[in-house]
Amino acid sequence: MWDKIAARISEVTGNKFSIDNRRSVSGGCINQGYSISSSSGTYFAKINQASQIGMFEAEALGLQQIRTTQTIRVPEPICWGTEGNSAYIVLEWLDLGGRGGDKVWEEMGRKLAEMHKYTPPSPPLLRGGEKANSTLLRGLFGWDRNNTIGSTVQINSWTANWAEFWAEHRIGYQLKLAKRRGGHFPQAERLLDVIPELLAGYEPQPSLVHGDLWGGNAGVTSAGEPVIFDPATYFGDREVDIAMTELFGGFASHFYRGYNLVWPLDKGYEQRKTLYNLYHILNHFNLFGGSYESQANQIINRICG
Repeated sequence: MWDKIAARISEVTGNKFSIDNRRSVSGGCINQGYSISSSSGTYFAKINQASQIGMFEAEALGLQQIRTTQTIRVPEPICWGTEGNSAYIVLEWLDLGGRGGDKVWEEMGRKLAEMHKYTPPSPPLLRGGEKANSTLLRGLFGWDRNNTIGSTVQINSWTANWAEFWAEHRIGYQLKLAKRRGGHFPQAERLLDVIPELLAGYEPQPSLVHGDLWGGNAGVTSAGEPVIFDPATYFGDREVDIAMTELFGGFASHFYRGYNLVWPLDKGYEQRKTLYNLYHILNHFNLFGGSYESQANQIINRICG
């Protein structure tokens, strides 16, 4: 398999690459990660079962779309595919672990805000690859394909109304999965009725969002450049990214300062972020079970009043 991956890297880059050194590195809780290197350079490879190739394809397309904004740094996807029983994706190797001082965190916030302001120069692609009608899709939420949040399918069907999108394709879908898993959420139906009320009168512009922006998916290079990676990309309310940065410990305060210098958050964010982060808590229940059920119910009860 590794020889075939090396050959594919050579083909795509136009530079001969043969793996002289391969070592296991963190690939998250879902994939196996490897540093693969030769005298000509180093790459980061993630491996999973062949059935998961769609996850890697969506990751590559998401990274490519973020790169087109020319705002915040993400690793460049080199190639991806299947070999035998395995799926793989090869990414640019970034030396992470740099010091994230106040200026770096402020820069990360500024660049994320610039990414959120990005407007695609042409209509997104519909499933099958055909161009969408620009009038039809102007102002819609979603993406040109489904992707994954962790290992959970994330539904990105184009939707005109943000409250409808969030209720149906985010919270509603996670609740359906949770029910199949045996979760008990007594106020689930009430919650779905409340979401349009909570978001009434709020009409965010569709922003290109990372979609899974917690501390484990952000870093700083050895050169001091902020980086984000492992996206669950779609066009949604920019606040979903900011909300998630607060979910598991929060980012440095200068990150929020930098963001608000470029694009201040709208009034009511403090209320909406609870609803947005519920999506990730429900997903954690679907992935890991355990105490996330009670945590989700506490949030649902707080939202429903």
